[in-house]
Amino acid sequence: MSVIGKAGLKTFADLYRTNSRMNAIINMKRFTFYIWVGAVWLLLWIFNSFVNDTESFVPQSLNEIWRFFYIVVVNFIFFEYSLPFIRRKRSSILFNILIGILLITLQLILVSVGSYGWRCLGIQLHIYTSLRQVTIIPDERYYYIMEEVFYQAQGGISSVFFFGLAKLLYDNFKLKQTTQQLRLEKQEAELNYLKSQTNPHFLFNTLNNIYALARDKSDLTPESILRLSKILRFMLYETSGGFISIEQELEIINDYIALEKLRYDDSLHIHFKHDVEDIKQPLPPLLLIPLVENAFKHGVSETRSQPFVDIQLSIKQQLLKFIVKNSIENIHGEKKVKENIGLSNLRRQLELLYTDYHLSVQQDVTVFTAILEINLTSHV
Repeated sequence: MSVIGKAGLKTFADLYRTNSRMNAIINMKRFTFYIWVGAVWLLLWIFNSFVNDTESFVPQSLNEIWRFFYIVVVNFIFFEYSLPFIRRKRSSILFNILIGILLITLQLILVSVGSYGWRCLGIQLHIYTSLRQVTIIPDERYYYIMEEVFYQAQGGISSVFFFGLAKLLYDNFKLKQTTQQLRLEKQEAELNYLKSQTNPHFLFNTLNNIYALARDKSDLTPESILRLSKILRFMLYETSGGFISIEQELEIINDYIALEKLRYDDSLHIHFKHDVEDIKQPLPPLLLIPLVENAFKHGVSETRSQPFVDIQLSIKQQLLKFIVKNSIENIHGEKKVKENIGLSNLRRQLELLYTDYHLSVQQDVTVFTAILEINLTSHV
């Protein structure tokens, strides 16, 4: 036996084993898709029969229903098994070409000669009605059979193109759907990572504040620890979900401000004003706290005279505007704004969470201003 002959037998043996392993149990979800496509194809042929020949509409419709079962199975096998087998990577592209020619030829035989055989079976079972009344001359029987085969092939070959187009559109839709799902999962993973960075960073700064009080043996240390425990409880039990209410966000901001106040004397001026239409409005947890934290850690903590923090929050018609101003040490000459990890993470979180937002920071000689605007309806 030639080398190509042996390779061909081996290839068909591989096909048998592959089909045995792949879907020994038919993928019913995929098969259901072919049934639906076949149903559309069937309706189109029934409609065509109704338009062209109303007198034989009923028997013609029954014939098409009988052919429907065969067409669905044949196309399901071709597109789900034969084509994937043709596209398999092999050592030589010649084998792919040969296998492709053989399996495509087999498919054409199935949708023509096979369809004729299915028709004959239907006639024997008294399911299929022969509507073409032709007197068969023994010497011309071969030509009659070939004529019937070509007649059946019209519908069979058209079904291959119809099912192929439907499968192409469906697979493209599923691919886009899967890509979108993977993109969302990737964004969620990145968002969780950013939160995992922000929360410890926030706690680290808070612990530093308490450490400063403890080092000075301040009587305010127990109160600061109590407020920290409240913040910890909130972060452990309230921030695991995707949203909290504005009311909860305001509460954690107030707790953080109260904790910071313990470190300073009356020279620190803090003003927090909020005008919110709906305090139950959902918001991603701890979204605003980085700007408040930044005002204290990189602003008033480094200001020697007249430190202040001015915070304004307004939410009207689901448009959020959050302005945080804080004092900074007198800067001589221009200085480029350097964003710390809190602001950088906040920007990335906003990119992942909203499509309509704006975050800007401005640095004057003695004042640092952060302005955050979000269209809350633009949540991804």
